[in-house]
Amino acid sequence: MAVTGGILVLYLVAHMVGNLKIFMGADDFNHYAHWLRTIGEPAVPRRTVLTLIEVVLGVSVVLHMWSAVSLGKRAAHARPVKYQSKKKSHAQGYAVHTMRYGGILIAVYVVWHLLDLTFFVVNPKGADDTPYDRMVADFDPSRWYITVWYVVAIVLVGLHLRHGIWSAFQTLGLRTPRSERALRALAAGVAGVVTLGFASVPLSITFGWVS
Repeated sequence: MAVTGGILVLYLVAHMVGNLKIFMGADDFNHYAHWLRTIGEPAVPRRTVLTLIEVVLGVSVVLHMWSAVSLGKRAAHARPVKYQSKKKSHAQGYAVHTMRYGGILIAVYVVWHLLDLTFFVVNPKGADDTPYDRMVADFDPSRWYITVWYVVAIVLVGLHLRHGIWSAFQTLGLRTPRSERALRALAAGVAGVVTLGFASVPLSITFGWVS
């Protein structure tokens, strides 16, 4: 769970940085999108490196979800009889709702995102336009509901990241009384930056700051 989560966090940060290139203009953003598909040329065929990255991400997502299910079953088997007290801590409730139910919504969002900006099935511009134009058309003010859906999903990703990064620190044995505050701040900081970075793109397009 921690290792696959770490791979996904690194990808999210890199993906966010790439998305922010939209603020540098159409040429820079389109050049970045083209570069992703030509990494390693001419040593390797076009899109080879990107395909390998996608395979690693796909395997990481599957293993991450499998780990979540397996850990849930293990916890249930370890305590087949529920505690007499039905009172739950705020932290426990937060973890359940953010990681379990939020994770399901994030999975739905990922499928939609792939259909939208990878396979262009639900994108208004389709596959025949440039990456920049597809992005701008996607979050056009007339499609405000898409922006709302995207931002809500990104907020869920941020909450998932915050709790997940902190849990990974504990799983990997990095938490100590001395480092706890710093690690919590680091988890919240990474989650906050990723959330703001991703959300800034659709919001800027919808409000007309990028066109």
